[in-house]
Amino acid sequence: MRFKLTTIKDCYIISPKIHRDIRGSFSRHYCKKEFESKFLFNFKQASISENKKKGTLRGFHYQDIKKPESKIISCIKGSVYNVVLDLRKDSKTFKKHFVIKLNEKNKNILFVPGGCANAFLTLEDNTFVHYYMNAYYKAGTYKGIRYNDPQFKILWPFKPKVINRTDKNFKFF
Repeated sequence: MRFKLTTIKDCYIISPKIHRDIRGSFSRHYCKKEFESKFLFNFKQASISENKKKGTLRGFHYQDIKKPESKIISCIKGSVYNVVLDLRKDSKTFKKHFVIKLNEKNKNILFVPGGCANAFLTLEDNTFVHYYMNAYYKAGTYKGIRYNDPQFKILWPFKPKVINRTDKNFKFF
């Protein structure tokens, strides 16, 4: 695996080594030893987000607790326009954002450090996003920021078509 630091402090793009043959391909999605060479991550939960329609927006989500939640995200089917927003007041990249396309072809994996919010917009129908989280979900600590907050000037590739009520009604930062 190759780890490349993004423009957000402690946020990495992880490129797995892909082995191909007549059957298809094989790649490692997680290796504790390799990951811990860059950051500590002890995952507690894994989830899959199924998104039926192109233009589905999810986010910006984060968990506001004493030990903020880190995530490892990959798109296992379809593609997403993924945005990480740094909300850590003590970070050199506070209020900055990073954009990456994650898809089933490039097989890139994204490490989102605790204290950052994450959002994505699906670029295809039937897109599946896989997450590992290092914290358990706790009701009452789940937070969000409106995807179109003018303070951050995020340029989405097109206007979202499907947004749930919660994400649509998050407050501005």
